[in-house]
Amino acid sequence: MTSEAALLSELIGLVYDAALDPTLWPRALEQACVFVGGSSGVLFWHDAATEQTAVLHLFNEEPNYTKLYLEKYLSLNPCFPAATFCEAGLVYASTDFVPFEEMAQTRFYEEWMKPQGMIDALGSNLEKGATNSSIVSVRMHEKDGLVDVDSRRRFALIVPHFQRAVSIGRLFDQSKVAQAVLTQTLDNVTAAVFLVGPSGRLVFTNAPGRALLDEASLLTERNGALAAAAPEAQRALREALAAAENSSATVGGGGPIPLSAALPGRWFANVLPLTSGDRQRTGTLHSAMAAVFVGKTSPASPPPLEALAKLYKLTASEIRVIDAVMKVSGVKALADLLGLTQATVKTHLHNVFRKTGTARQSELVKLIAGFELPARE
Repeated sequence: MTSEAALLSELIGLVYDAALDPTLWPRALEQACVFVGGSSGVLFWHDAATEQTAVLHLFNEEPNYTKLYLEKYLSLNPCFPAATFCEAGLVYASTDFVPFEEMAQTRFYEEWMKPQGMIDALGSNLEKGATNSSIVSVRMHEKDGLVDVDSRRRFALIVPHFQRAVSIGRLFDQSKVAQAVLTQTLDNVTAAVFLVGPSGRLVFTNAPGRALLDEASLLTERNGALAAAAPEAQRALREALAAAENSSATVGGGGPIPLSAALPGRWFANVLPLTSGDRQRTGTLHSAMAAVFVGKTSPASPPPLEALAKLYKLTASEIRVIDAVMKVSGVKALADLLGLTQATVKTHLHNVFRKTGTARQSELVKLIAGFELPARE
């Protein structure tokens, strides 16, 4: 029986290779399902403001159900827009947003999930913009059972590697059609990426990376080599690059390197050795031994709906109701739009009124239209 560590190592390698060869993404998603304990997987992009989704790669989902989701059931998914509010890298299950008993009463479940045998899903935002996010998801079918502690733990182990692979995929755009779609739909990826050769020599820097070097508060270029400004960070970066050069680093690198605690947000560098598969071939083309990418963990200021949801501790279902109130009025119209019964809509509305101190739909519209976060003391 293959150990968990061996399965994880194989999967991580496949994820990074898929970043360079998009035809491998279905295999990577398949291996993710095997490792986590799910039956189908998807890498997609979603915009809560426009209610648009682009499905990038799939494993084990019938094309007609994908088509149905995009054309009919996207707006009925009870997990949105709440799921797009989660910080990048946070692991969530669909039942975290909507309990299964409540989900089973929706049209989304009855008409789209149930016919496929789907009962739950794990997901994570790989990149998060103001209203949109790129998401990886592993779906649980009836034979898998609902998400449990172990499946959640395993999914959490692979999410950081999917995040890094997305950044690397943009860097090594080979002008393939599928890769062009990935690049176009993930325009909010803002990681600074550097390719380095022996002794940390810089051989390639993308635009965000050049901006960081010009600012010189986190990273600098010293005699043609990449260096961290803070002494502790420089020691960690030098050790990680040396390990990559000597082929002694793990597939996913040695973990994030804190760059500075003094600047707004928390900045980290990650080192990916270019030592196997397509990563090795791509590294050879650029005379590179490793890819270093840098990002900040703190999200941008949330849009009004997200900020309001956090302030009033609204559930996913309550967030959907408020979002719908901005589009239609009246209980029947809300029920039709959300795929819920009128009784369920009335219950959610009552809870929203109570939490927000409003009494009618028109007051809710005014609240979100003029909403601003309270000033911090």
